[in-house]
Amino acid sequence: MSSLPAGWYKDPADPDTQRYWDGEGWLGKAIPADAVPPDGPPPAEEEALPAPETAPATPAAQTPPQAQPAPPPGWGPQPAPPPGWQPPPGWQAPPQGWQPPPGTQPPPGWQPPPGTQPPAGWQPPPATQPPPGSQPPPGWQPPPGWQPPPGWQQMPPGMRAGLYPAVQARPHGFALAGLGPRLIARLLDILAVLLLNVVVNGWFAYQWAREFAPMYRATIDEMANGGSAWDVQASGRMDGLLWAMLIIATLLWLLYEAPAISSSGQTLGKRIMRIKVVAVENTEPLGFGRAFGRWARLGLWTPAWGCAGIGFVLQLIDCISPVFDQQLRQAFHDKTARTVVIALPPDDRQPVDATTGGGGGTTHTP
Repeated sequence: MSSLPAGWYKDPADPDTQRYWDGEGWLGKAIPADAVPPDGPPPAEEEALPAPETAPATPAAQTPPQAQPAPPPGWGPQPAPPPGWQPPPGWQAPPQGWQPPPGTQPPPGWQPPPGTQPPAGWQPPPATQPPPGSQPPPGWQPPPGWQPPPGWQQMPPGMRAGLYPAVQARPHGFALAGLGPRLIARLLDILAVLLLNVVVNGWFAYQWAREFAPMYRATIDEMANGGSAWDVQASGRMDGLLWAMLIIATLLWLLYEAPAISSSGQTLGKRIMRIKVVAVENTEPLGFGRAFGRWARLGLWTPAWGCAGIGFVLQLIDCISPVFDQQLRQAFHDKTARTVVIALPPDDRQPVDATTGGGGGTTHTP
């Protein structure tokens, strides 16, 4: 005897129809699967319709009635649909108090719908835990008694909960140059330019000192007599010599840095510290125009040193600006030229443009 309760079900012989199962066999005629079945068994007139009057057939011509196929073992309605699911037309809910056949289990992760009783022996699925080293989604609450895996609570310093740590940029596969090596390289370049000025600007400096000495003595005498140091005015020749030295120093700095950056990306100080200036988009040489624009943002303020040191202050601000750029460590003059300063590895590898394949050294893929 089958354990399937009486009701309308899809005909196993023809899934496109449905028939009434009385617990022992199929009754009545099949109706379309999407039709709304009547409540209870089909009417009696549908079960046995009067046969047309025909001549009595011989016993040899009579065929035995075919037995209705029984449902497969363990067959029953599927578990409850998810929230918001709408049944198809003609679907009938199982009778009150229906239970699945013994031995059947709902699929993994199945949850009973609100207001219904779960099948006998049903156990809720185990609570999922976040994988080690990951952060739970917003609003997630751990189940009662749950313990986080070792190291799950540990986060890098300065990292906020729910955020990933910032990834250090590696332009063209190379690390960014550190602020310390960049500072030392700039000091070495200043020393190199200063030595050039001693050679080229030496005569102008000597003439300026000769003009300055009488003015200095006159200033001391004026202050000794109760006067003010501002009463002594510098000569026009002295001012002209000062502006000449500043302009020559600017040109020497330009000729020292711009050609070197345009061709190789390295001045003497950058070569010693193994750092290099490259473009943001590729590793091709910058060219003189782009290198000049990078230098001009910083070097053209040199003549303004004669204006109460305004040029020096602006250059100092530009030199410390990489401290405030945590992503690419670009100074203001780097942002103007769209360049970055990278650190070269100790194996003499140089950035090579991947599109041309040119350049010396070992290629480095990002």
